[in-house]
Amino acid sequence: MISKKVANVTEALQGVKDDMTFMFGGFGLSGIPENAIAELVKLNVKGLTCISNNAGVDDFGLGLLLQQKQIKKMISSYVGENDEFERQMLSGELDVELIPQGTLAERCRAAQAGFPAIFTPAGYGTEVAEGKEIREFDGKMYVLEHAFKADFAFIKAWKGDAAGNLIFKGTARNFNPNMCGAAKITVVEVEELLPVGELDPNQIHIPGIFVQRIFKGAHYEKRIEQRTVRQRN
Repeated sequence: MISKKVANVTEALQGVKDDMTFMFGGFGLSGIPENAIAELVKLNVKGLTCISNNAGVDDFGLGLLLQQKQIKKMISSYVGENDEFERQMLSGELDVELIPQGTLAERCRAAQAGFPAIFTPAGYGTEVAEGKEIREFDGKMYVLEHAFKADFAFIKAWKGDAAGNLIFKGTARNFNPNMCGAAKITVVEVEELLPVGELDPNQIHIPGIFVQRIFKGAHYEKRIEQRTVRQRN
């Protein structure tokens, strides 16, 4: 069994350079690779293209990279709760490609499966389809969307083993599974890193073949983006 385990986040991010394209798992602040993002801030790599559902908030998640002007382009489905993301987009400082959320997920999954492109009905007849190939299937129009090409995918999982097998917990099972294996190198940080054989095979969501590096993360904040509570009776 090939071990994918590395000692820490520093070793996991070896090879990261300016002007690369990165994928980041997570939805809002749920299941984001906090340790990898913090290390990228520390490394101060610039000119990044980031593929992520959104960009966190101003002082957390990908918002930290936006604050340091490390991101050149965001490929996302929405701006979310990040005022700095909105400001940079409207001012022209940041190149932004907004695409339908399902299309974002499927372009990741296509890359994971080795498909060069997909056809989707999402966006047909709108600005999303401008300049793209349109084809009719069974009387319905579809838009050609290419699979993503990324250098690194940064993933957050709940549990993993040294072979890279992964289990996600709750809503952290969002874009993370689709992004595993969708880049040249998939880096996973986990809350619990176990020896091979300790995970129940029937509970594994992603097999280790989709993972190149795995390490045990630390100091997770797990912030709540919008805290909602019930009115007291």
